[in-house]
Amino acid sequence: METKLIFEKERETKNTIRYQEKPAEGQPPIIGTLYVAKFWASGADRVTVTLSKEG
Repeated sequence: METKLIFEKERETKNTIRYQEKPAEGQPPIIGTLYVAKFWASGADRVTVTLSKEG
């Protein structure tokens, strides 16, 4: 089973960018807050994470 999660930029720290999950209406967040290294995410106001579970 795969789920795509959308995160929007919340703020920047020294070396990371903090993103907040935007869950579907009426659903609780699965991850909540996501910190991504600034060197990778620099300039991105939104990131998408594909989450899968096995077993």
